Amino acid sequence: EEESPLDAAKREVAEETGMVVSGMLIELTPVKLKSGKIIYAWASEADFNVAEIKSNTVEIEWPPRTGIKRVIPEIDSAAWFGLAEAKKRINEGQVPLISELEIKLGSYK
Repeated sequence: EEESPLDAAKREVAEETGMVVSGMLIELTPVKLKSGKIIYAWASEADFNVAEIKSNTVEIEWPPRTGIKRVIPEIDSAAWFGLAEAKKRINEGQVPLISELEIKLGSYK
C-alpha cells in the first residue's frame, strides 16, 4: 500500500524477468479485470533478449487442495509478439492496454 503503482510495476518486472526498466515510460489507463483486480501498466521500448530472462520463484499448492507445496518459477517462458498476436494471448481484460498503446504509439510517429 505504501508503494506507488509505478514503483510496484518496476519491481515486478525486475522480480519476474530479471530485467530493469529504464528510459521513457508511456502510462496506460488502468483496467479492471472481471475478478475486480485493477491492472496498472506502462509501456517502454527495450531490447530484452528473452533467452536472458530469469524469473523469481513462488510457492504454490499443487495439485490444488492437496496440501503439497511446490516451488516453481513465476513465469515459465517469455517471447515477443506483434500487437495482433499479443491481443490473442493476453488476458482479455488486458486487451484495452494494447489497444491504447497502439493509439499512443501512432502519436509518436
